[in-house]
Amino acid sequence: MAPRAIWKGSLSFGLVNVPVGLYPATTDKTLHFHQVEEGTSDRIRYKKVNERTGREVPNERIVKAMDTGGGEYVIVSDEELIEAEPEKSRAIDIEGFVDLHDIDPIYFRTTYYLAPQSDAGTKPYRLLREAMDQAGKIGIATFVMRNKEYLVAIRPEADVLALETMYFADEIRDPTAELPHLGDRASATAKERDMAQVLIDALAEKWDPAAYHDSYREHVQQLVAQKQAGHETVTHEEPTQHSGGKVINLLEALQASVERSSGGSRAGGTSKAAGRTSKAAVKEQPASKKAGPSKKAAAKKAARKRGAAGTAKKRASTSTSRPRAS
Repeated sequence: MAPRAIWKGSLSFGLVNVPVGLYPATTDKTLHFHQVEEGTSDRIRYKKVNERTGREVPNERIVKAMDTGGGEYVIVSDEELIEAEPEKSRAIDIEGFVDLHDIDPIYFRTTYYLAPQSDAGTKPYRLLREAMDQAGKIGIATFVMRNKEYLVAIRPEADVLALETMYFADEIRDPTAELPHLGDRASATAKERDMAQVLIDALAEKWDPAAYHDSYREHVQQLVAQKQAGHETVTHEEPTQHSGGKVINLLEALQASVERSSGGSRAGGTSKAAGRTSKAAVKEQPASKKAGPSKKAAAKKAARKRGAAGTAKKRASTSTSRPRAS
């Protein structure tokens, strides 16, 4: 299904106005789950309750408040917030053009596509895209969408103008001031730096986004499909846990990485084959292994039974020794 424009207006540079629509450039494929009561398909719902009284509060009694610290809150009405909202805009005015490499990628937030909304706007739209591409520049602008003001960068792609919403400067954290250990003066030796460069060169490759997959999402989708087909359990090996606190020799680690990368293509093929073998093993695993409890679980169950039997015997003994009331 074709995406719908989430904003419509005009893109202007100088005296040129191009009617455009703003479209999502990405699609969210995050897996979403519902919460239900075990053994049923009954959905679990949440209620808004007063944390002090525990009573449910209707929506008309709920107001917005800003926490000012020390247990104090300032109540702000919806009307006051509406008055503070920036004026709605129907234009993206490019205020200047900059070099893309001058902007740290940390400033980029979400990508959208800008597309012309009429045949009359196609020619100036293409003119702007081609001129920006030839100049190697991107446009910087601000505009209001959904009652929020955005700083944006407009950059040319092969067939379209992409709009990147951006963080404002005061929204970017200063890592040297806020993160630990970055100020340590320990520096690598020249030999370590040279070895690191050799490793980078050995692992250098052309960027291919299609080579990467969301393995978690694929695994969960496979799991759901198997359960839907009647297979209620699946097994998989847990990844090996590595300690994060072990101090290693940097030069030795770099040397080992270089040696490993030299046989990367052969190792990669072996890894893929192992992956296929692992998936086949899971699929062909006998049902008896899937259903059978582990020895550890069986031992725990037997211990609980012995404990319950002992408690019952003790209660019976106690009740027998008590004198009966006349």
